[in-house]
Amino acid sequence: MSVNRCVYIHEFIDIRGHQRANYMHHMTANWSPNAQEDRKQLCYGVWALLGSTGAWPQTVNMWEHEDWEGLAASFAIEGVGSGAQDPKLEKWWARAAEFRRGGYDRIMVPAPWSPTIQQLCADGVRGDVYAHELVKVRQGAAFELVERVKERAVPLLGRYGWQLAGAFTTAMVDDDEALFLWAIPTWQQWAEAEQAHTRDAELVDWRLEIRDIVTEWQRILLVDAPLSPMRTGRQPARSDRTDWQE
Repeated sequence: MSVNRCVYIHEFIDIRGHQRANYMHHMTANWSPNAQEDRKQLCYGVWALLGSTGAWPQTVNMWEHEDWEGLAASFAIEGVGSGAQDPKLEKWWARAAEFRRGGYDRIMVPAPWSPTIQQLCADGVRGDVYAHELVKVRQGAAFELVERVKERAVPLLGRYGWQLAGAFTTAMVDDDEALFLWAIPTWQQWAEAEQAHTRDAELVDWRLEIRDIVTEWQRILLVDAPLSPMRTGRQPARSDRTDWQE
C-alpha cells in the first residue's frame, strides 16, 4: 500500500430539528462535486450519528485533501469572502444554514498506512454501521497509540469482523488525540464485539495495557449517508444534485 500523505477535515455538525437527511444530501450532492473541482477536496464520508450513542441530532463529515498544500489552497479560496466564506457559494451557505446550527472541526493526519478514500472504495470497504472512536492520550502519545492499535486491536477486533478503515491523529494540538474508524459489516458483529470488550480475555487485556497512555475513550456509532462514498463506492457527482444550484 502506498503512503497516505493526505490531510483531513473532521466535522461534528449540529443539526436543526428534523433536517439531518436534508443536510447530508446538501453536503454530499450539493457541496462535494463543487469542492472536488475547485478545491481538489474529496468526500471521505458523511454519516448520521446514532443518537443513542452520542450527541444528537448530529452528523460527522470527513473531507480528504491531497496534502497540507492542498488544504492551504482550499482555505485560501474560503478566506477571500467578507464573511470568510467563498463568495461563489453564498447561496449554498444560506441553504446550509437552514439545516445546521454549528459544529466543531478538527484537522487530522492519517497514519501512513491508513487507506485513502479511493483505496477504501476500490477494496469495497463498507459497513452497515461504523464505530467512531475518539481517544484522548497523554501529551505526545497519539502516534504511539495508533501503532499499538494497528498491532493489537486490529487482529483482535478482526475476529468479530471489524475492519479498521482509518486511523488518524489530530493536528494543531499537543499530539494528545487520535481517531479510529471501524467498518462493521453487520449489526450482529457490532453487538458481538461490544460484549467481547468485557468477555474476551485478550481484548480485556488489550484495553488494560493501553491505560498507561489513554486518558479518555469514546466510541459512537455512525451510519452512512445515502451518497457517502463507502456506501456507493464512488465520489458524489453533479448528477446527484437536486435542490440547489450555483
